[in-house]
Amino acid sequence: MARIGTDIGEAQQILQRGGLVAIPTETVYGLAANALNPEAVARIFEAKKRPSFDPLIVHISGIDRLSSIAMEVPAIADKLARAFWPGPLTILLPKRDLIPDIVTSGMPDVAVRVPNNTLTLSLLRSLPFPLVAPSANPFGYISPTRAQHVMDQLEDKVDYILDGGPSEVGLESTIVGFPDGTPTIYRMGGLEINSIEAVIGETHVMPHSASNPKAPGMLKSHYAPHTPFRLMEEELQADSNAGYLTFSTELNVPRERLRILSPAGDLREAAKNLFGYMRELDSLGLEYIFAETVPDRGLGKAINDRLRRAAAGS
Repeated sequence: MARIGTDIGEAQQILQRGGLVAIPTETVYGLAANALNPEAVARIFEAKKRPSFDPLIVHISGIDRLSSIAMEVPAIADKLARAFWPGPLTILLPKRDLIPDIVTSGMPDVAVRVPNNTLTLSLLRSLPFPLVAPSANPFGYISPTRAQHVMDQLEDKVDYILDGGPSEVGLESTIVGFPDGTPTIYRMGGLEINSIEAVIGETHVMPHSASNPKAPGMLKSHYAPHTPFRLMEEELQADSNAGYLTFSTELNVPRERLRILSPAGDLREAAKNLFGYMRELDSLGLEYIFAETVPDRGLGKAINDRLRRAAAGS
């Protein structure tokens, strides 16, 4: 079984010998391996039971290392990176040959970001290679936002869990690419679209894909609890065998079966609490989990995207 700790030196040694380390980021916890070691990367797919057609995100310590990963960096991509790194933004760029095909699922573009977490940035700076780090959970399940979440679901499949406290954003990164020079949102996430557009202008938003996605996290059914998860577009109705996930709505149900994402109606607080509250309700042995959508603006668009995809498998 893995250990939880804050020893960057131990994490470094494990990664250098091809092992797996769960790392904290501002979005969610990632399951990290040496991005340049195909055998180590393959261990991630095995541990997560992740399909090989779903590419991974490469994590680097700063924009100065981007040229070692990407063949070219368009001016518009450079502008975004300088505006939002470190932070919850992933950029798709043409990859260099040193990035193994297993990382990109054989596609020519690599997804890159700089995570905003002090421990993980220190770890990245200490390593002579970048890290791949998809969310540290079994494929398709709720993403982890605390070290204990990783322990609960991966146990002996990870060699060490670096504990950086709870994730501050709680949603995966927003992914941006530039097909034919057009800024395109491949995945909504922890960076709001309007913040991106304030820097580079209008973007195109892609619908999620059901097979062979171009970017990580584009599958239709994803982020789902084991308990059947149903999205209620209208008023929630109380049921004795169900749990409830609301934005700011109080319901007349036992408190242990109710999770309110943000009593104050704050979308940032709701994003931070989303996966943790889904996980708590999933642990109660309920017949169903019912959820209401949040206001479809700012981070609410990404929250609603995760809710719809959690419900797609039900």
